[in-house]
Amino acid sequence: MPNVINVKFRNRGKAYYFDPGALTPVPGDQVVVETSKGLELGECVEGVHEVGEEKVVSPLRPVVRAATSEDLRIAELNRNKEAGAFTVCEERIKAHGLDMKLVDVEYSFDGSKILFFFTADGRVDFRELVKDLAGRFHTRIELRQIGVRDGAKMMGGLGICGRPFCCSTFLEEFQPVSIRMAKTQNLSLNPTKISGTCGRLMCCLKYEQEAYEHLIKTLPKAEASVDTPKGKGTVTEVNLLRRTVKVRLADPADTTLQTYPVDRLGYTLNGEYIEPKPEEKAPVVSELPDLSLYMSDRPGRLGSRVAAALEGKAGEKNGERSGEKKGRSRSRNRNKSAKERPAEAEVRKDRPEGERKKSAAPVAHSPKSHGQPPPAGGNVKAQAAGEKGEGKKGNYHRRYFHRGKKPGGGQKSES
Repeated sequence: MPNVINVKFRNRGKAYYFDPGALTPVPGDQVVVETSKGLELGECVEGVHEVGEEKVVSPLRPVVRAATSEDLRIAELNRNKEAGAFTVCEERIKAHGLDMKLVDVEYSFDGSKILFFFTADGRVDFRELVKDLAGRFHTRIELRQIGVRDGAKMMGGLGICGRPFCCSTFLEEFQPVSIRMAKTQNLSLNPTKISGTCGRLMCCLKYEQEAYEHLIKTLPKAEASVDTPKGKGTVTEVNLLRRTVKVRLADPADTTLQTYPVDRLGYTLNGEYIEPKPEEKAPVVSELPDLSLYMSDRPGRLGSRVAAALEGKAGEKNGERSGEKKGRSRSRNRNKSAKERPAEAEVRKDRPEGERKKSAAPVAHSPKSHGQPPPAGGNVKAQAAGEKGEGKKGNYHRRYFHRGKKPGGGQKSES
């Protein structure tokens, strides 16, 4: 088997085989090769490898050399000349009144020929245009008519999917695309939705055609009779990608369409009856896991905690912990109430000890005498009897506080 490398020109189109000889270029290297047009500068896209004899078109042309800095400079000059030649050719096309669209201009590597690519709806007589261009550039002129797909491949652009054209990125050859593919894939037959920028059917319709054809062969067709969990029915619609069908049941009482996965249906395909698969149920855990492997008498282990819970010891510990938590919450509340009255604590601290004892006993005020001191004489019972006449409001605000006596009438001891 011969050793070859793959070379692309202008990083587009098909990759061609060339004989590397003693050279070992790697992908990305620029090489000068011999073609039917003469010497051309191309890019190596695949290194040295072996291929079968049937894949090689004889004669296999050789790689002349690896591209030098001078070769790259000449290629850059040719790119600049192509831009000027494109403008001149468009002007001459308008001057001659020709119905054609210029797509691209290509200079040969040695500058001996200029190739103009154009598209047109029909045949175009461009003999006068060739003479005009030859008189301006003083070199060999060639005009080549191409199709709209080839024009889109040369110009490039973005498709309706938002990505660069497939033909200008990775497609080496155009595949035939028909409207039957759009029908098979249940797509809209609106030309604006299934056509590419070039105006022809999109090349990507070919990508999934084999998958759709395989699904059609393995799924029941519309109007086919099937067996469902609710009885017999007729298929009205098939979703190939989701592998589901809509069924109209034979029971006249049930007029709604039911959607079933294909695996849940029984149907005849190519003379063979396909049995429905039983519905899979989630596994049910009937027994608790065995904890004997984790049981241990050592403190702090999982087994000791489980054993304590089974014997009721865990409940006692939880009660002790809850009591501790309640005690901590009460101490926090007391600390919080003391912090909320810092000014009052400071005032009491500054007073003499005698005044502090006097102010410690709260003073009872009646609702009728706000802001007035209580009477000097009298005991608590007389004071309470006087407040009875003030009604329920007076009874509600009654206070039984007296210096040296408890509310129950007992004598307070002083040390």
